[in-house]
Amino acid sequence: MSAPLIDNLQYCNFSPKIFRQLREGGVDAIHVTIAYHESFREMVLNLEQWNRWFEAHPDLIFKGLTGDDVRRAQSENRTAVFFGFQNPSPIEDDIGLIEICHQLGIRFMQLSYNNQSLLATGCYEAEDPGLTRFGKQAVAEMNRVGLVIDMSHSADRSTLEAIDHSARPIAITHANPHWWHPALRNKSDTVLKALTGRGGMLGFSLYPHHLKDGSNCTLDSFCQMIAEAADRYGVDHLGLGSDLCQDQPDAVVEWMRVGRWSKAMDYGEGSASNPGFPPMPDWFRDNRDWGNIRQGLSQTGFAEPEIDGIMGGNWLRFYDENFGPQP
Repeated sequence: MSAPLIDNLQYCNFSPKIFRQLREGGVDAIHVTIAYHESFREMVLNLEQWNRWFEAHPDLIFKGLTGDDVRRAQSENRTAVFFGFQNPSPIEDDIGLIEICHQLGIRFMQLSYNNQSLLATGCYEAEDPGLTRFGKQAVAEMNRVGLVIDMSHSADRSTLEAIDHSARPIAITHANPHWWHPALRNKSDTVLKALTGRGGMLGFSLYPHHLKDGSNCTLDSFCQMIAEAADRYGVDHLGLGSDLCQDQPDAVVEWMRVGRWSKAMDYGEGSASNPGFPPMPDWFRDNRDWGNIRQGLSQTGFAEPEIDGIMGGNWLRFYDENFGPQP
């Protein structure tokens, strides 16, 4: 069987149109965000919506739980959908909910979004005291059940402590290197070396605020960045996590960045003059454009097995090793 195509982070306004585009683009698996600031009960309502979509569109999508579901998706010409949280809000202050969430199908959880959480510090806080006592215990419990630790929005000390404290590899599902584009959300060389040195995965983001030159970033610049990252960290630890927010209304940005914690808009990754979603680069508008990235990686000099790994093979290996209970 050929290597899969996996996008390890999307937050689209999903619809039958997008499900069809996933198939047109040959996307075998996606990791979708089903919680930002939701409580446990609110997260369950999002699961209900996905169950309705799975029931209505069984020819296009189904719920993914293991790496074998990616292989099943390939063989059946469908897309496996894996669930994740961008904030630990759904586990509230109850460590027992970590296992419950895994039983419900959650496979990734960020220990923090942009702010301080009960577990760790987000990248927009002025001070980063690292993992909390609850955070360290949550990491151990996530390791035990097979819920992957994601530090995409976390601050450096918290991320490094999560890497050190975790007995299993962790992920940064959607970010780029800070040395390529100094966005606050992008990751330092120190963090990326520690991440990949312990077997972790980096998913490169296509969200314009994470890209050099933003919406005007060129495909060549993006692929050259991946080539430099492969030299620094090893190609086997690299994948894609587009952070595609297709068809989302600009009002959703407020929920992503603010939730219920503030009455004032936190512009975060945007600015007061650009508070909504920025335009995507013209070479990646939706799920039908993955072929452009494959072609760009080829033109940059990657060998076919390396391209297969970046486009999804590396994530599949990570799924196989980390979605089940601790050995």
